[in-house]
Amino acid sequence: SATCSSPAQVPQPLLPSAPATAAARQLDELLADLSHMQSKLAASGPGARVAAKPSLDSLLGSLTQDLQELGITAAPTSVCAACHKPIAGKVLTALGKTWHPEHFICTCCGLELGSRPFFERGGLPYCEDDYHQAFSPRCAYCAGPIRENVLTALDQTWHPEHFFCAHCGKVFGDDGFLEQSGKPYCHQDFLAMFAQKCQGCERPVTDNYLSALQGVWHSECFVCAECLSGFANGSFFELEGRPYCELHFYQRQGSICHGCGRPVTGRCVTAAGRKYHPEHFICSYCLGKLQKGTFRERGDKMYCEACHDKLFL
Repeated sequence: SATCSSPAQVPQPLLPSAPATAAARQLDELLADLSHMQSKLAASGPGARVAAKPSLDSLLGSLTQDLQELGITAAPTSVCAACHKPIAGKVLTALGKTWHPEHFICTCCGLELGSRPFFERGGLPYCEDDYHQAFSPRCAYCAGPIRENVLTALDQTWHPEHFFCAHCGKVFGDDGFLEQSGKPYCHQDFLAMFAQKCQGCERPVTDNYLSALQGVWHSECFVCAECLSGFANGSFFELEGRPYCELHFYQRQGSICHGCGRPVTGRCVTAAGRKYHPEHFICSYCLGKLQKGTFRERGDKMYCEACHDKLFL
């Protein structure tokens, strides 16, 4: 019997975080506006960009001074971990780094993670689907990735709902399971399919048993096939693959003394199709010993010639 381990938890996804203070959010919005304005001026040509730069720097300096007068220290501009350029607008913080929101993407499929849950592997972010496809353990039954609880048994991993008896499909209870050829079975099906069968009743043999006549037996099933009595002294006789007590073995063999009804195991006298112990082959009237060829039969009894003539002639 075997038991499976308790389901383990698959790593849970992370969420990117953003600066929490209201002042920082206001600064992000202002910087984003400045960045947008700078982009528009850049599109107008080199001359416009040069002319506009002092006014933008002046504006940013004035903003920083105003914030300082309010008791707010403006942090240096963050650098994006993906493109390594300053972040002038919204900042996304994840994996201990800062990112342009549009640059924080899944390493496999390029999906923008933004506020989506994600997983980290080797310092890189992955969306849930790609992470599970690439790194999660696979179910031995359906081959799909295991996203939540992992059950480990038979040196493999399983969805808990997919670990069941390979024959009847029943989920295993507290009594666990039994294994055959790498597959799990409930106790009932395992015994019915693979356990040795008793030669007497043909039911599975699970614990105490006897080995005899090239098979196994429940101790209570190993009895004389004729009278169903046990073998007190441990000895038995075999006939056609079945066990017999001495009496019924010889009875089956036709080796029972017609005189005493006991088995004939040694010297034997055969007369009129019947067998006798030599000492029991006697005249039914005078009880004298008969000699073969010098007796008379009447009914199922034997007589010496003298007694036969006296009684019947």
